[in-house]
Amino acid sequence: MSDTGSPVLVLSEFLPYQISITSNAISNRIAEVYRSQFGLKVTEWRVMAVLGDTGALTQRELTSLTLMDKVAVNRACKVLEQRGLASRKPNTSDGRSHLLALTDAGVAMHDRIVPLAREVEQRLLAPLSAQERQTLKDLLKRLRDHSHTLGPATVTDGCGAD
Repeated sequence: MSDTGSPVLVLSEFLPYQISITSNAISNRIAEVYRSQFGLKVTEWRVMAVLGDTGALTQRELTSLTLMDKVAVNRACKVLEQRGLASRKPNTSDGRSHLLALTDAGVAMHDRIVPLAREVEQRLLAPLSAQERQTLKDLLKRLRDHSHTLGPATVTDGCGAD
C-alpha cells in the first residue's frame, strides 16, 4: 500500500507492462531493418506479413488478425497500394468489401524480408534453450487465448460501490 492507502503498482513487476515494452523493444529492433532496407513502417510490415502468410483478406480481417487499430490498418494498406506492393480486388463473397492481396512486387519484398526477420528472431532467442523457446511460445499462446475470454475491465471508486 502507498502512503495514501492506495494499492501500489510497480510497473517493472506488472506483466502487461513487461509484455508491452518487450514487444515494443523487439518490434523496434526488427523495424530498423524494415525501415532502412525496405522503407516500411512496423504497421506496413505487419499487414504485409499477414497477407504473405494468409493470402487476400478484407481490411476488417486484417484488423482482427493484427490487433491493430482500423485507422492504422487502413493507412498501412493505402501505403502498400501506393507503392505497388498490394492491390485491392472485389470480394465476390461480400460485395460491400474488397480483398487486399500482395502484388508480385509485394510477394518479392515479403520473401526478402522474412529471412531477415527470422535471423533477428534467432538472435533474440539465442540465450534460451530449445525447451525454453517452446515453453515461451506455449505460455504466450495461452495468455493470448485467455485474454479473449476476459470481459471488459471495470473501474470502481475503491469504496466497494460500483
